[in-house]
Amino acid sequence: MRLIRLGGESSEVGADVRAALASWGRGDGVVGGVALLGCRPADEGPVDAVVLLPRGVLVVVGVDLPDPAVRLEAPLSGQWKTDGWPLVRPDGVVNPASEVMEVVGKINRHLEESRAEPLPIGTVIAVGPYVSKVEQPTSDLLRGIRVLHPEPMTLLTAARELATHPRPCTVAQARELLAALEPDNATIDALDLEAEGFSDTVQPDLSAASTMVIPRITEPRPPRPTKSAASRRRGGSQLRWLPVAAAVLVAMLLLTGIVYAVASAGDTDEGTQAEHTTTPSGTVKLAGFSFVPRGTKTDADCAGHAYGDVQAYLQKNRCGELVRMRFESTADDKTAAILVSVLRFPESAAADELNQVADKPGSGAIVDASTEGTPWPGDRKPFFESAAYASGREGNSLKLVQAVWIGAASTPDDADLVKLANAAVGITAP
Repeated sequence: MRLIRLGGESSEVGADVRAALASWGRGDGVVGGVALLGCRPADEGPVDAVVLLPRGVLVVVGVDLPDPAVRLEAPLSGQWKTDGWPLVRPDGVVNPASEVMEVVGKINRHLEESRAEPLPIGTVIAVGPYVSKVEQPTSDLLRGIRVLHPEPMTLLTAARELATHPRPCTVAQARELLAALEPDNATIDALDLEAEGFSDTVQPDLSAASTMVIPRITEPRPPRPTKSAASRRRGGSQLRWLPVAAAVLVAMLLLTGIVYAVASAGDTDEGTQAEHTTTPSGTVKLAGFSFVPRGTKTDADCAGHAYGDVQAYLQKNRCGELVRMRFESTADDKTAAILVSVLRFPESAAADELNQVADKPGSGAIVDASTEGTPWPGDRKPFFESAAYASGREGNSLKLVQAVWIGAASTPDDADLVKLANAAVGITAP
C-alpha cells in the first residue's frame, strides 16, 4: 500500500485510519493499492482516505463518537445507538451516516463524469475512539457500506470484501482514476503502481482465446518395390494409387474444416468461438415499462464473467451458457441501465443452489461487459455496484437482474429501480 498524504485528517479517528493503512506495508503482499490521505475529491470537504485498490475504490470517512462503545447500532437511516442508548453528539446529529453518504454520492458522480474506468466503489465509515462491535442492517451491507473501528485487520477485511472487480486495474486506468480523484497530485511512477498490484497491460481472459487444433496426418510411406511386384505392374499400380487417393480425401476434409472455422469465426465477437454479441431490435414492454435492447452477449465460460461467491460456485459446478442482455428504460424521468444475466445449467438443481447463493447480500453477481472492454452504447458508463437486484427461475436457467440509474446515484432499495429489476425478470432470453 502506497500512502500519499495530501492533507490532515478530517476526524480524530482518521489517525487510526492512517495507522491501519500504513501497517499493510508497501507492495501488494497484503492488498496493494494507493491511499490518498486527506484528499478533497470533487472539491468536497476532505475525507480521511480514498483508497485506490487494483480491484476497487474505498472511500474512508471518519466519524467521532462522544465516548467509546461496546456495541454500536449504525443503520444508514434512523437513529444510531451506542450500548442501547440513542447517540447524542454536541452538534445534534443522530445519524452521521447521512452526511457521509452525501459526500460519497458526490464523489461517485464525479468519477462518472470524469469518464474514468468504472470500478466498484465501497464506503467505510470509520468510528472511534473505540467500538468493540458494530451492528448493521443486511440491506446496508448489500450496498457496499461498512461501519467499523479502523483496526488493521477489520479495515483489511472490508477492503477485500468491497474490492471485487474481476480483473485488476491497469496502470493507465489507475492513473486516470488518480487524476480524477486528485488532479494536483504528483504523477506516480508506473513501476510503483505495478509494485502495488496494478497490471501493466490489459489481461485477456483465456476463455476468450479461440484455438483450433488440426491433427497432423502423416501420409503412409509406400512400400519399396520388389521383383515380384515388378512382375505384377498392373496390380501394383492400382495399390499404389490407394495412398494417393486417401491423401487427396484427407486434404479435402481439412480444407472444408478450415473454411468452416473461418466462417464461424467471422460470426463471433472479437474473433472468438466461445462468445458472440448481437443487437436485438425489438423493445420489450413489461409491467408498464419499456425495455430498449442495448445488445446481447453470449459466453460459454460462466465463471469468468462473475465475481464473489457466485463466481466461486460457478468454478466448482458446471454451467452450460451465460447470456447477458443489456436494456435501457425510464422511470421518474430518469434513464436506467438494466443488466439481465441468464445462466443455463444441465439440471435444475444447480440453478436452485446458485439462486440461494446469489440472493444472499454481498455474495457477488455477474459483471457487465463494460468492465471487459465492451462499452455501454452511447459512451455511457453505468456503475452496477449499487444496483437494485432481482432473480427468477426459468426451467434449468437462473435469471439475475441488476438495475442502476445512468448519470445518477443508485441504491439497492430505490423503489423505482426495484420495480424495473422485478419487471425485467420477465424478459425472455434468446
